[in-house]
Amino acid sequence: MHLLLTRPEAESQALRQTLEARGHRVDAAPMLAIRQKHAVDLPLDGVTAVLFTSANGVRAFCDATPRRDFTVYAVGPASALAAKAAGFTRVEAAGGDVDLLAQLVRARHQQGAGALLHAAGSARAGDLQAMLQADGYDVRRCVLYDAETAIALPDAVAARFGAGGYDGALFFSPRTAATFVTLVQAAGIIAGATSATAYCLSANVAREARSLPWRAVTVAENPSEAALLALIE
Repeated sequence: MHLLLTRPEAESQALRQTLEARGHRVDAAPMLAIRQKHAVDLPLDGVTAVLFTSANGVRAFCDATPRRDFTVYAVGPASALAAKAAGFTRVEAAGGDVDLLAQLVRARHQQGAGALLHAAGSARAGDLQAMLQADGYDVRRCVLYDAETAIALPDAVAARFGAGGYDGALFFSPRTAATFVTLVQAAGIIAGATSATAYCLSANVAREARSLPWRAVTVAENPSEAALLALIE
């Protein structure tokens, strides 16, 4: 199949190699550009656990400090794997969104057992800090990176999509899917979606993608890259 990746560039490289090894043709049109903030002063005094809502947060946190002695509560499997790969040994994963992450923290982290640091991006997909502060937790939100949305599709991608040249497009976040929809609409190439399937990591992602007339919209069984690849295969 001819597939389109919409993840940020750093997160797409390994996935692209995996898909190409399985015989697929792959193009990339990153919908977000990750810009890490530098010289960030992390408020780590009293912190015993770190909250990661993306693999980008893991990378930015690890660039800011060498410490890996915290318990990690990750939003989903991808963030948890990134944390383990970075050297954290106490890692637990939620089911893929901030509501489930808040539930995980409430179940695993006793109030008074230390502060929580949310290694966050500038764009919020739900206010995790407010959710947990309402329950009495000491939560510190530290913005470590910006995720800037694309302003246009690459010319070659727009031309191929408009001509119905893709069999499928992969979407890993609601914001990515929403940005792609906006850019396709702005380019006047909506009809190209009728030839392709939207492969979505979760129901929330699919909700944004459905604004285009896809041939089909499919949702991974669980919010993991492996489950999304299973949809394609």
